[in-house]
Amino acid sequence: MKKILFVLLILGLSFTSCSEPDSDDNQINVVVDTTPTVNPTPTVDNSEINDYIWKGLNQWYYWQEQVDNLADTFDDNQSDYTTYLQSYSDPENFFNSLNHSDDRFSWIDPDYENLEDQLSGISASNGMMFTLYRRCSGCETLIGAVTYVLPNSDAATKGVLRGDLFNVVNGQELNLDNYISLLYGQDMSYIIDLVNYDAAADLVTPRNISIDLVKEEDFQENPIHKNLVLDHNGTRVGYLMYNKFVGEVDSNDDGVNEYDFDQALIDAFANFRSENISELVIDLRYNGGGSVRTCTYLASLITGQFTGEIFAQQQWNSKLMAYFESRNTNADPDDDFDLNDYFVDTTHTGVSIQGLSLSRVYILTSGRSASASELLINGLSPHIDVVQIGTATYGKNVGSITIYDYIDNTGNERNPNHTYAMQPIVLKIANSDNFADYTDGLEPDVELRESASSYGVLGDVNEPLFAAALNYMSGGSAKRSYDPTPFEMIKNPMVESQQQMHVDLPKGFRFSFED
Repeated sequence: MKKILFVLLILGLSFTSCSEPDSDDNQINVVVDTTPTVNPTPTVDNSEINDYIWKGLNQWYYWQEQVDNLADTFDDNQSDYTTYLQSYSDPENFFNSLNHSDDRFSWIDPDYENLEDQLSGISASNGMMFTLYRRCSGCETLIGAVTYVLPNSDAATKGVLRGDLFNVVNGQELNLDNYISLLYGQDMSYIIDLVNYDAAADLVTPRNISIDLVKEEDFQENPIHKNLVLDHNGTRVGYLMYNKFVGEVDSNDDGVNEYDFDQALIDAFANFRSENISELVIDLRYNGGGSVRTCTYLASLITGQFTGEIFAQQQWNSKLMAYFESRNTNADPDDDFDLNDYFVDTTHTGVSIQGLSLSRVYILTSGRSASASELLINGLSPHIDVVQIGTATYGKNVGSITIYDYIDNTGNERNPNHTYAMQPIVLKIANSDNFADYTDGLEPDVELRESASSYGVLGDVNEPLFAAALNYMSGGSAKRSYDPTPFEMIKNPMVESQQQMHVDLPKGFRFSFED
């Protein structure tokens, strides 16, 4: 194989776990097509797409050396290689056949616009976020609990509230066989029936309230769900519920950013600073991750006293690490790669970042806190006191980037013959102490599990997790409590692709180079 690098990849990084995942927050902001995938350009020979997939994974995949069919010598015999590519008629099956057994988070999308929208938090959504539970141990009937509602959504307009329970959708009682088609199907609307539920007795009482929820196409979620300041026993406390690490969003792919959520985050912290807060609670219990750049900005806004110091370190596959090292040790310093992410005092566009110079932060977590959420905790821990309250995080400590099929050497021209893009795992991210081994999740200092029977109002001082943070900062003891419902949560079928972390390419990257 002569070419070391074949395609450009942009941002996009997802952490992984070797253990079974905790159930993720079920979000009705993804429309899942349960019909067989149809190639968007059926006249194209799929071996061309498969060639792009193989070359991209051979170069960038974190486990490349451990997958026999991704060996550098595998394409030396072009006749055998071509036959191999042609043996797979479905590019998605071909992609999956090259995944390592430890990899549960890489994915490929036949339409890169869908992938880009998903990474930016754009999707069809009715605004209702929820968790599903088995109604009894071992049974197949389910109960849904609303965890939060997106502002300006159909669910918000129709009065859906956090803590609302439902067990019927479109007249059908929810069970393990029908919940995906009812809640994650192609229909743009569905009707839920609200109920009261006694978990101990498995007793459902209808509230006689039916709500017809309609999804809005291209709904953009604001990652800042709550932002407030309160006085607690004479201490000014800031609270930020942050549900996705999203920065600038160019939803139309026209070069113009319709949203700048990095600026919104900077503005929120400017308000914290003007309110003279001395304690800060960051609520990441439903945050599945996002942009490393934005994560670095948030870490810098919390602190401010560590500008220029390492926040995180990237660890790529050995082939890439050897190449980076060869560039970094040659005689030309201008072609060096920088694999570190640093605390900053300006954004990449030059906007000032004024940190709060805090020496302690409280972070609320659950099994749905993943990727960039975990990076924030892990990256801050060597520098300040991070008090984690809730349950253990998801445990995604490796990442992925978006790989397009570029046919030029500048990353400007995508292959017009297809619209596939893939999001394979390519690296692990460690903190400044070189710690990155948390595949079982980051354990809390104060263990408290959210209960569907007593969710409370987000941002209210009596909401259990926030109350635990306020109690701890006042010198209270570490409280341990569990959801009295002994039944398991049901996994969101989109969990792996929703928990992401996006990175910029290393400084000094170019599109192709020779052995």
